[in-house]
Amino acid sequence: MQTQVKCLEGSRVYLRSLNGEDLELYYQLLANPETKRLTGTQPFFTKEQLARYIEDKWQDSSGVLLLIALQDSDKVIGEVAFTDIDRVNRNANIRIAIDLAEHQGKGYGQEALLLMLDYGFGVQNLHRIDLEVFTYNPRAIHVYEKLGFVREGVRRHTLFYNHEYHDTILMSMLEHEYRERYIQK
Repeated sequence: MQTQVKCLEGSRVYLRSLNGEDLELYYQLLANPETKRLTGTQPFFTKEQLARYIEDKWQDSSGVLLLIALQDSDKVIGEVAFTDIDRVNRNANIRIAIDLAEHQGKGYGQEALLLMLDYGFGVQNLHRIDLEVFTYNPRAIHVYEKLGFVREGVRRHTLFYNHEYHDTILMSMLEHEYRERYIQK
């Protein structure tokens, strides 16, 4: 494995680009049943589909997809992404997935989100970053609220998963809210 370029660095995790060598790793990440449940991912992907997706990501300016890796071991534990970047209105959606239960609840996701928020508001010049979280994911809701995301509303019965409908909570953070909370004056 070649040395990976650390795009954004925190104390315990760093974020790096996804490349063709990550195909097997990314395939396993997306195949994890718990990750699929928490993200509401329903389709199954073949390795060929994922290879095309990774290749297409390099030409896609509407999003930023980065892998989350541990500083001490370089082990990839998840992904974080901006999707649907709207450069005119300066907003984007953020999503995150931490792969295995052994890496969840340790603050890795929170650190990765803070790195992306800093990048989004500071480098990408975004004004608004929003996300959607399913009501059956209270741990994620707690983390988002702890970081300063504000609940905007509930979309009822948006996901049909495992034989039942689930609601989605819409949350967002505005540029000034981020700056007031995280940027020292």
